[in-house]
Amino acid sequence: RGDIHATPPTRDLCEVMLADSAHIQQKDADFLVRHRRAAPEPLYALRDVSTMLQQMRPHDYQQRFEVVPGVWGRFTDAGHILGSASIELQWEEEGRTCRLGFSGDIGRSGLAIIRDPEPVRDVDWLILESTYGNRDHTSVDGARAELGRIVRETVARGGRVLIPAFAVGRTQELVYDLHALSHAGEIPRVPVIIDSPLASEATEVFREHVNVFDGTERMVQEHAANRTELFTFPLLQFTPDVEDSKAMMRQPGPKVIIAASGMAESGRILHHLVHSAGDSKNTVLIVGFQAEHTLGRRIVERQPMLTVFGEEVPLRAQVEVLTGYSAHADRSELMAWLDAVRATSPRLADVFLVHGEAEAQDAFAAQLARHGVTSQAPRPGLQVTR
Repeated sequence: RGDIHATPPTRDLCEVMLADSAHIQQKDADFLVRHRRAAPEPLYALRDVSTMLQQMRPHDYQQRFEVVPGVWGRFTDAGHILGSASIELQWEEEGRTCRLGFSGDIGRSGLAIIRDPEPVRDVDWLILESTYGNRDHTSVDGARAELGRIVRETVARGGRVLIPAFAVGRTQELVYDLHALSHAGEIPRVPVIIDSPLASEATEVFREHVNVFDGTERMVQEHAANRTELFTFPLLQFTPDVEDSKAMMRQPGPKVIIAASGMAESGRILHHLVHSAGDSKNTVLIVGFQAEHTLGRRIVERQPMLTVFGEEVPLRAQVEVLTGYSAHADRSELMAWLDAVRATSPRLADVFLVHGEAEAQDAFAAQLARHGVTSQAPRPGLQVTR
């Protein structure tokens, strides 16, 4: 019933993503009804998405806004995906000013499209993500070079590169890097297919918000000068229509296929795995975090048989994993972000670690302790007073 505060890109991404989700939920319910099975009511419908969008209040980065009476907020760029934000909340209590920082998902430094993460400032408490608190990634530049190598080697075998990718963020980063590699002549001239309707719509949102891109990138600068198109190049094709997708799958020859979902749990990537995972000429390239018990995790583990649509599919394709495309800061980047927060926060007392598996949180807590920072992973229902 209340206002929903977000950055302008987040508002626009919500419009396409939530509409897509509502459509899928209704299709799933209709399928169950047709097969005379009990269908759960969709969590929300398109009319709910429309209502929600009317309640959204967009705010630019660094713009101060009132969340509720007496509580003020300010977004800083989290550098995670388009529109992502950390937030500072400020209020008065017993005659003093209190400030809480929440990191949200912190991105990586040096990404091609998104700006580097910006720390919150002058906070008394901090809630901090810890997804990769126990490891470091390959460098961002190294990931692009490795992507080029994988494409070259797979094409030389006459195979296809299958990339399960999130429709928002990861797909656009891959398109940007494949564009750069193609422009530099570092990959063969083979089709690059974006086989995801949601990714197609999300890419349009990216085109509308170039103002928040990283202006230090050469291709971004050329785009700003009207000399290049960031998400279009001669080899790139979008296949929003199902029939186009099926026709593309039947076409012989090497190609690069990027399709949702990012953890290979749903979406068109499943059809590509059924069609191509059993051929040793092909490569399945994993470019993001794969949660336990997902099909993507089983691919990373190189299990010899995959279950897709209830059928056993052999995994004979090559499997490659690139950690450099993670949208989450690694251990060193989290530490650097926190150090920047501490430099402006002399009253910072408590750091609460969230959004991480227990192993990652424990390792990062130990790292923080070595740097003199007290932290904890809060239990559900924990109340903090000061």
